[in-house]
Amino acid sequence: MAVTRERFEQGMTYAAFKEQMTRNRDRFEASEQRFTPSASDVEAFSKLPRPLNVLVLAEDWCGDVIANLPILGRLAEASGKLNLRVFLRDQNLDLIDQYLNQGKYRSIPVFVFFDDNFQEVGRFIERPASVTALRAQKTREIYAQHPEFGAPDQPVDKLPEDVRARLSQAMSAMREETVPFANAEVVRELRSIVEKVPVSG
Repeated sequence: MAVTRERFEQGMTYAAFKEQMTRNRDRFEASEQRFTPSASDVEAFSKLPRPLNVLVLAEDWCGDVIANLPILGRLAEASGKLNLRVFLRDQNLDLIDQYLNQGKYRSIPVFVFFDDNFQEVGRFIERPASVTALRAQKTREIYAQHPEFGAPDQPVDKLPEDVRARLSQAMSAMREETVPFANAEVVRELRSIVEKVPVSG
C-alpha cells in the first residue's frame, strides 16, 4: 500500500511531536542541543533541488528515537529541504508494517524519504549496523572486565541490586562515550540517501 500525499499530511510536524511527548522530552532536547551539523552535512541537504518529504515513525519511550530523531530534526531545520511528518508507531500499524526491520520487526525510528511524487528515495530504520556492532563489542568488554556482572545474555534482574546498579552505570557511560560515533554514522547514512537524488530534474 503506497503512502500518498494525503496520508503523509496526516502526520504531526516535528514541533507537534515534541509537544505531545509525555516522557523523555528532556533527553530528546539534550540530544538536539548536543548535535550540531557540520557545514558540509548541511550543504549535502541544502543542495537538494527541491525538498524531500520524510515520513517518520516514532514513540517517545524508544531510546533510538530519542538519539536519532533530533539529528534528522536539526538537519531539516538547518537545510530547509526536509518536510517531516511524524506518526506514532503504535497508532499507525498500516505504516510501520510497510517498513519492518529485516521484514519482521517493528523497529523505530523509521525515516522514509520521498520525492515530490511520493516515490521512495531511501529509508533509515532504527540505527546504523555499525553502531549496533560497536556497542555489542563494548558491552562484551564491560562484562569481560567485570565477572560479577555475569554473562551478557543472563537476565539483569537476577543480579544483586548493587551489582545491577553498577552494570547500569557502566552501560550508560558506554552509550554516552559512543554518542559522537553514533551521531556521525546516522548523518553518514542519511547523507547517503539524499546524495542519490539527482541534482537537476
